[in-house]
Amino acid sequence: MTKYNPGGKNRNESREINASAPERNEIIAMLEKRGQPMQRKELVRALKVESDDSREILRRRLRAMVRDGQLVQNRRRAFGLPARMDLVKGRISSHRDGFGFLIPDDGGTDLYISSREMRKVLHGDRVLAAVTGTDRQGRREGKITEVLERANDSIVGRYVEENGIALVVPDDPRINQDVMIPLNDTLGARPGQVVVATIVTEPTGRKSPVGKITEILGQSGAPGMATEIAIRSHGLPFEWPDGVEAAAEAFGEAVPEEMKAGRKDLRQLPLVTIDGADARDFDDAVFARKQSKGWRLIVAIAEVSSYVQPGTALDEEAVRRSTSVYFPSRVIPMLPEALSNGLCSLKPAVDRLCLACEITVSDSGTVQRSRFVAAVMNSSARLTYQQVADYYESGVLKHHDDMDDVKSNLDDLHSLYKTLLAARLKRGAIGFESIEYGFQFDERGAVAGLIPQERNDAHKLIEECMILANVEAARFLLKNKLPAPYRVHASPPEGKLEALGQFLRGQGIQVPWRDDPQPKDFEQVARQAKGRPDEHLIMAVLLRSQSLAAYQPGNEGHFGLALDAYTHFTSPIRRYPDLLVHRAIHQLLQRSGTSDYPYSGDLMSELCARCSFNARRAEEAERDVIDRLKCAYLETRIGEEFEGLVSGVTSFGLFVELDYGRISGLVHVTGLPNDYYHFDPVAHRMKGERTGRVFQLADRVKVRVVTVNLDERKIDFELVE
Repeated sequence: MTKYNPGGKNRNESREINASAPERNEIIAMLEKRGQPMQRKELVRALKVESDDSREILRRRLRAMVRDGQLVQNRRRAFGLPARMDLVKGRISSHRDGFGFLIPDDGGTDLYISSREMRKVLHGDRVLAAVTGTDRQGRREGKITEVLERANDSIVGRYVEENGIALVVPDDPRINQDVMIPLNDTLGARPGQVVVATIVTEPTGRKSPVGKITEILGQSGAPGMATEIAIRSHGLPFEWPDGVEAAAEAFGEAVPEEMKAGRKDLRQLPLVTIDGADARDFDDAVFARKQSKGWRLIVAIAEVSSYVQPGTALDEEAVRRSTSVYFPSRVIPMLPEALSNGLCSLKPAVDRLCLACEITVSDSGTVQRSRFVAAVMNSSARLTYQQVADYYESGVLKHHDDMDDVKSNLDDLHSLYKTLLAARLKRGAIGFESIEYGFQFDERGAVAGLIPQERNDAHKLIEECMILANVEAARFLLKNKLPAPYRVHASPPEGKLEALGQFLRGQGIQVPWRDDPQPKDFEQVARQAKGRPDEHLIMAVLLRSQSLAAYQPGNEGHFGLALDAYTHFTSPIRRYPDLLVHRAIHQLLQRSGTSDYPYSGDLMSELCARCSFNARRAEEAERDVIDRLKCAYLETRIGEEFEGLVSGVTSFGLFVELDYGRISGLVHVTGLPNDYYHFDPVAHRMKGERTGRVFQLADRVKVRVVTVNLDERKIDFELVE
């Protein structure tokens, strides 16, 4: 039965229809077979659609396929296939200078979109475009023929009034059209305030978008404003729909005895959680014991699937969010706190449900066997990375030094880690080591300073244990051929490899690969960079050369980790793909077959695409806030001098990354010693014509902070001779 919601243009749209009609793939196959566009009446005859109800379903289905970009309707009202009409379907990626690119859905070559054409759309819109030729640089150029989906319901930006006209200047530099605001729709906003404008009329090419102010956030530099702007700019869900929090709270605060029944009892083991000092959701606990030949390792992961069932309001919201988002002073969780920080979190000294991976590891660091069990556990201690690192240095476990079983567990975990690290290096996994910076906030919530956060052995120990469990989960799912998400990381694209090789040779580093690089080649580069003054710069360029990891329903391996199969199993509290993996594993453990498994291959593919998109959205929002906070901090240090490293050379100046906080800014060419400078893009350097003075990548420089533009996240330095 095909059911349609009320509210269509006529009564026919709202009635329920009990009939069958050709599916989308049958319609596409018929158009492929005919090799030409077909009108609806031709499709009715060719597909033998007989009843009035079936023809009505076909009519609606064709409209939906046009809306989704699967079909195009021409001036003769005939339906055709976009690819056969030289039309490309994809998402718009805007550049701050006005032009943009269409990123094809099928992964083909990007299509250049001129500034004039970009007036029809905003960043993120999905469109159909016709290929019209090539531009002066040899790029395929396109003309937008139809907008399939608008990406921006609302715009965050700065409210401005000029000559009796009100508008919102978007905060996101990729949205390069101001939103016009009728003076009776300003909500009382004052010039300079950060506001949210809901789009009422979309851009047309001749007219800018029109909107109305629906929320006033405040002044752009106010404490906490960076996070508020990022949440709304990136469209992050941050308010719980009605009933979702109540559904989470209804489970209570303790695990009932009936839910523990039939599970393996791990409560006698000294399992511990090891997390950051400010962590509140503990989703993994570990235990290791040295045996005569190797180790027994248990990675116990918080049980979420018993509480969040497919199709429930909790599950629908978890899908919508797909991931928790971690800002420096705020977390937007995937699940309500009653679960994420409460009943699912592996807190110490309370019973918790878990899904455990039990692994036997040999003395050489290879897995001999593994199994998954639904279990109940009771964490012996909530430890921090620093506590454990200090214990490995001093032999004293702060606050828990009387717990010999916990210390014995940590000792065996450390010896196992050393073996796993050796195995990792042997297989050639890439080790992207870098120093991250956290923020210190004053009593008002403003940035008071930046703190380096170096990874220690405790961080790396947990990472190796999690990787091991993720690999075993992937192997288990592959063996049983159940639809599930895999974490796929492809080898670097050819274009990036060429630029990377050129960069490395310019820095005097030997490039180990020729045509088909392996992960161990990148690890060899990392070893060559070790200890150099520009080590972190080289590692940053290496990282940028990599492909983006994504969730896919089929396994294709993980290049960076040098693994044949990989998935995410260890964080179901904060990542939806991990929850999907848990559901798949439970399905297999119950040995009930797959008849009641709720995920087809197509549905899993759709969920993987959504989770990948939302994960990238979260990363962009987190990076956006970090950049804002760094700018806000330097805004209080204008006129001060800092040491730094030249991290980029362009025709218009030098990008300098400060040693303090890894904050980047620009020394414009006019701020260099007085001379005519010539840019050498191959050698990544700039040379003065009169003085012969050379500025190049990795040069040590001292700069002074001149200006900071918080709205555009731009910092200008000048060179201090």
